[in-house]
Formats: sequence, structure tokens, C-alpha cells
Amino acid sequence: MLKRSKQRDAILNFLTTRYDHPTVETVYLNIKEDFPNISLGTVYRNLNLLSKIGEIQKIASGVGPDRFDGNPKPHYHFFCKECGAVLDLKLEGLEHINVLAGQDFDGEIDGHITYFYGKCPECMRKRES
Repeated sequence: MLKRSKQRDAILNFLTTRYDHPTVETVYLNIKEDFPNISLGTVYRNLNLLSKIGEIQKIASGVGPDRFDGNPKPHYHFFCKECGAVLDLKLEGLEHINVLAGQDFDGEIDGHITYFYGKCPECMRKRES
């Protein structure tokens, strides 16, 4: 069993109130207000641990720093190619992708990760003005 930590609890609580998928630096700067002696390394280790045990999601797009999501349930993300925003997408009924992917695959598919890219609504509004 994992030993409780006030710092880890604060990190988890912070993430569950955010929907902008912050970077480790953003989490660190906010947590540092309540824990002035916390190090960036401690925040990063706790984020990775929380991700590993399924309490949060680590989002690695391959472009820019990793982002963290306080919602551990499976859902889809959109990456804005202009401003770098990461947004949740509300998509239903894509579970059949696992079945389709498994048709010509001899192994067992348990899940999938799909990212969507383009321009976010805010960047589209800026472009139109």
C-alpha cells in the first residue's frame, strides 16, 4: 500500500480542479505556494507515481512538455497546433476501435489512445477577427 503524503494529496487535489491539462512546471508553481520547500523533482516524481497508479493521466503528445489530467477515466484529447492548448473532447461510442484493431491481430487489445490535432475554438476566433 502507498504511504499517504500531504504533498501528493495537494498535487492530486490541484489537478482535479483543473481542466487545462497543466505541465509539471505549472503544477510545481501552484503547489509551491502551499509547500515552499517542495522541489520540482518531487512534483515530477509524484505526478509520475499518480499516473502509474491510475489516479491521473499523463499526456505525452511528443510535442512540448508532458501534460497532466486529473480525470483518470478514458477520454480523448485535442491538441491545438497554434497555441498548444490541450482540451478534452466529448466522444461516445468509439469502443469499437479496439475490435477493429484486433481483427487482424493475434494478441489482445485492452484499450487505445487517440489524439486529435488542429486549431482550438479560441485560435479560430482570433483568426477570423
